[in-house]
Amino acid sequence: MSEKGTGRSRPPGAVAPVDARLLYRDSADPGLPEGHGLYDPALAKDSCGVGFIADIKGHKSHQIVEDALTILLNLEHRGAVGADPRAGDGAGILIQIPHAFFARKAKALGITLPKPGEYGVGALFMPRDAERRELVRKTFEEVAAREGLSILGWRADMPVDNSTLGETVKPTEPFHMQVFIGKGKLKLSEDEFERKLYILRKSISAAIYRKYERRLSGYYPVSVSCRTVIYKGMFLADQLGTYYPDLHEPDFESALALVHQRFSTNTFPTWSLAHPYRMIAHNGEINTLRGNNNWMAARQASVSSPLYGDDISKLWPISYEGQSDTACFDNALEFLVQGGYSLTHAMMMMIPEAWAGNPLMDEERRAFYEYNAALMEPWDGPAAIAFTDGRQIGATLDRNGLRPARYFVTRDNRIIMASEMGVLPIPEKDIVRKWRLQPGKMLLVDLEQGRLVRTRQESPLQGMAGEDADRAGGDAGRGRCRADLQPRSARSPADVRLHAGGPQAPDDADGGAGRRGRRLDGHRHADFGTVEQVEAFVHVLQAELCPGDEPADRPDPRGNRHEPRLGHRAAAEPVRSRRHLAHQAP
Repeated sequence: MSEKGTGRSRPPGAVAPVDARLLYRDSADPGLPEGHGLYDPALAKDSCGVGFIADIKGHKSHQIVEDALTILLNLEHRGAVGADPRAGDGAGILIQIPHAFFARKAKALGITLPKPGEYGVGALFMPRDAERRELVRKTFEEVAAREGLSILGWRADMPVDNSTLGETVKPTEPFHMQVFIGKGKLKLSEDEFERKLYILRKSISAAIYRKYERRLSGYYPVSVSCRTVIYKGMFLADQLGTYYPDLHEPDFESALALVHQRFSTNTFPTWSLAHPYRMIAHNGEINTLRGNNNWMAARQASVSSPLYGDDISKLWPISYEGQSDTACFDNALEFLVQGGYSLTHAMMMMIPEAWAGNPLMDEERRAFYEYNAALMEPWDGPAAIAFTDGRQIGATLDRNGLRPARYFVTRDNRIIMASEMGVLPIPEKDIVRKWRLQPGKMLLVDLEQGRLVRTRQESPLQGMAGEDADRAGGDAGRGRCRADLQPRSARSPADVRLHAGGPQAPDDADGGAGRRGRRLDGHRHADFGTVEQVEAFVHVLQAELCPGDEPADRPDPRGNRHEPRLGHRAAAEPVRSRRHLAHQAP
C-alpha cells in the first residue's frame, strides 16, 4: 500500500505514524495553570537576562561559579516579581559536573563514583508526596536497568534553604534529588554514554507522564548528563545561591558557568520553566514556534539516525504540547546534537543569517544556508541564545538582532558574556578585548582546545579525519562540520537524517517544487555541490561567523559604504559575491 502523496510503500501491517504529542492527555509543564479567560499558554513569551563566564583554557575553579553568581545578581533587574515581592520568575545556573564535590558527597553516602565522564548525574524535581516519589524512583530504576545502565546511588538528602522564598512560592516547591548513573556492563565512549543518558531521560519521562498527567505529576528532570549539571528554580537572582548551599562549597568547581534570570510575559512562572535548560539559556522569544513544533512533529515519520537506531522511537515527542518556546528550541537542538550534528552546525542551521536576497553574501555561504534551509526551517526571534554542551560554550543572535549581548576577554583568559556590560567588576587594564554580538553572528569558545574560535585563515579541510574528507555521498544530515577544526575521535560519522520538504516529499520532487522539494540524501544537489563541500565549508563559515578580529568597514562593491536595502536590486542584476567582484577587478 502506498502512502498518499509520497510514492513510498508501507509494509503490510504497518501502522501509520501518530503525532506522539497526542498520547498525553495534558502535557503542560508541572505547576502551569490551564488556559482560561484571556490567558492562553500558547501566547507565553519571555524577555530575560542571560550571561556566562568561562576559562578559555578549560581550567576548573570555584571562582568561576562565584563569579557567575555575581553576574546573575547584576542581572536581577532583568527578572520579574509577582505581587509577592520575593516570588521570582526563575533563575538558574548550568556548570560542568564538579567531580571532586560529587565524589566527596557520594563517598559520605557509601557510593563510589568512577572517574569523570564514566558516570552521569541526574538533577530531578520530584513529587512532594512520598508515595508518588517512591513510584517515580522505582520507574527510574526499572527503565535504567532496561536500558542496560546501572543506578550507582541516590542523593536524597540534597540540602536546600527556602528561607528567602516568597510565601506564594513555597507551596509549589518540589522535592530535590540527585541520582548517579553508571554505564553498567556497556562499553561506551563519552559521546555514546551522553546519548544513552538522553534516551534514558526521555524514556523515563514517557513512562511517568503516561501514568500521571504531566501538569500534575510533580516530576521534572532538570538535567541528566555525564558532562553538565543544572541548579535552577522559581527564584530571584539573589535567592539561587542561598537556596542551594552546594554552590558555595570550595570544591564545587567548573571551567564554565551559564546563568539566567527570567522575565516571563503573558505566562506563569514555574520551577520547570526556569532557565538554563539542558543546552541553552535564552533572552527573547521564538515567534515561529507553532510552525517549528509542527515540522518537528511531522519529521517523526521520516527522520532516522544510525546513532539512535531503533531507540529513536523512545524520543517522541521531541517537545510536549504546551512547552515554552525556549524548552522547544532546547529539545530540538538536543535531538540534533545527540543525533550526530556538531553543536555549532545545529545552531547555524536553526538560527541562520539573513541570507536570502543578500547581495553582499558570498556564494559559498549562501549555498550553505540554502542547503540547510531545505532540512530545517529557521527558528526566528528576536532572540539571544547562549548555548553549551559542556565542552564548548557560545552565544548567537538571530538574524533580527534585536536582543542585546556584549562580551569581553580578560588577560587571565576568562571570557564574560551577558545581556549588558558591567555585570562583573573587571579593571579596564585587565580587559584585552570587548565587543558585541551581531545579527546572525556567533561567539564560540572551545574549552578542549583552549581558545576563542575566531580565525578566518584556517584551511577548510584542516582537522578533518581522513575518512571524513574522502567519503563522498552519505546522508544529508552528516554535519560533522566543526568550528573547532579538530576531529572528535569519539563522534560517530553518522547523523540524524532529515529530508527536504518534510516526510511526505516525493523522492523525485524537483521540477515545480524547486530545491526545497528534493530529497537530500548525499547526492549532488543542484548548485550546492557534494555534501563534502558543504561540510568543508562550514569550517570556514563558522570562523567567519565568530566575531574575532573585527574587520574594518568593507566598502560596498557599488561604491557606497552603506549596505543597500535588501530586495531593491534591479531584476536583471545578478547576485555577485565580493570574491567574484575581486576576480573581475583589473
